[in-house]
Amino acid sequence: MNPLPNRIVIYARDIMNITGRRERTAHKMLSAMRKKYNKPKHAFITIDEFCEYTGLKEERVYPFLR
Repeated sequence: MNPLPNRIVIYARDIMNITGRRERTAHKMLSAMRKKYNKPKHAFITIDEFCEYTGLKEERVYPFLR
């Protein structure tokens, strides 16, 4: 069983660390995810939603969130 992450939302800085993309691109990705999941402009994106959107597995993402 995977250890529980210390949070359930993902931020632009996390996307930068995981993907190697720049800050502007990370913010654009967050905006695209909000649009896909029909969320308001300032709503949080969960780790689950990020993984579904990018196709990455959660166990590969968690180490970057510590």
